[in-house]
Order: sequence, then structure tokens, then C-alpha cells
Amino acid sequence: MRKPKEVSAIAPSSAAVARMMTDGVETVEGPILEIGPGTGSFTKVLLERGIAPERLILMELNARFCEELRQRFPGVRVLNQPAQQIGSIGVENLGCVISGVPVLARPQIQREVVGNAFKVMAPDGVFVQITYSPNAPIPEDVQAEMGITARKRGTVWANLPPARVFEFRSRPN
Repeated sequence: MRKPKEVSAIAPSSAAVARMMTDGVETVEGPILEIGPGTGSFTKVLLERGIAPERLILMELNARFCEELRQRFPGVRVLNQPAQQIGSIGVENLGCVISGVPVLARPQIQREVVGNAFKVMAPDGVFVQITYSPNAPIPEDVQAEMGITARKRGTVWANLPPARVFEFRSRPN
């Protein structure tokens, strides 16, 4: 609350949200990218689910958080870069993107972050997004423009505030 431009959430995501965000990641092939990891709530669960640290890449804007993440999670690649630069980090065939970056009502960020992520994802890759809205954080017209579809995984009421988790995938041809 003291630094609203530095942190977008009023509290770290709950363990229940982290479990829903990372559900099924054990079956994903290829690198896994987490954008906006903050203090590592999702990162911790990804590693607990058996994801090898060398498969995990974190993109975080806050330099202080980056240092903390490097100390907490040895072997994980931590980049102090904006999520919009996904296409320039030298990774292809991403199996999964776990996103804590707020994209709701920000069409430019939706295109720059989610759109760029799908350019470097495997054809069967999944983009998982947290939101505090009851609806998908990317409107249907923008989904259609980007060639993706949304599915709501669920709501975690025991989070402050209650969180919804959506997954996005490429539209079948």
C-alpha cells in the first residue's frame, strides 16, 4: 500500500491461488515462463510440483524482487525485464506462461504481453492469468484478434481479494 506503483496486489497470492494457477504444469513440455512473479508465491509451487529450476524463467520489473527471487530460488533464471520483451529473451516453444501481470482493461498490454507470448509458445502451450474480475481479463473481440480462446479454471474465494484464474490457448485451426 506504501508503494502502489511498485506492487499491483494488496497482498501476496494465496497458496490456493498458486495451486490453481499451476495446476497441470507437471505435464507441460518445454520452458515455463512466469511473468510478474513478485515475491514468488507461484514460483514456490511450480518448484514443489517438480518443475526443474533450469526450466523456469521469471520476468520481473522490480529489481529488489529480482534479487530476492534469485536468493530464494537458486538455478531459476530471473530477468529484470518487462513482460513485453518476451520475444527477445531467446526462448521458443514455451509450454506454459504463468502471469501475475495485470492485463484487465489494458488492451495495449494484452496485445504486447499475451500476444507476444503466443508468438513464442508451443502450439499446445497454455497462458494462465490471474484476475480479480469475474470475466476473462481479455475481451472476446481481442481474443479473436489474437487467435486465442479463454476458459475459466475457477475462483478462489479464500484470497484477498477473491481471485479468478483463466487459461488462454491458441484457437484450433
